[in-house]
Amino acid sequence: MTDEQKNTINDGDLCKVIGGTHKGKSGTVRDINTSKTGHLTITVVQENGERFKTLAKNVVVQA
Repeated sequence: MTDEQKNTINDGDLCKVIGGTHKGKSGTVRDINTSKTGHLTITVVQENGERFKTLAKNVVVQA
């Protein structure tokens, strides 16, 4: 299995942010989009209900 297959992000996956502004936060992946510049963006919903948007490259899917 390649690194790309391991880090495939799907709606409903649990993830942890490993880079960027929200580093250290975790939650459930929602609303996966591709931006105008071609980057994959996701909305993460934390356990307390707080939402934030981040780039998919900044997250790791948790098992």
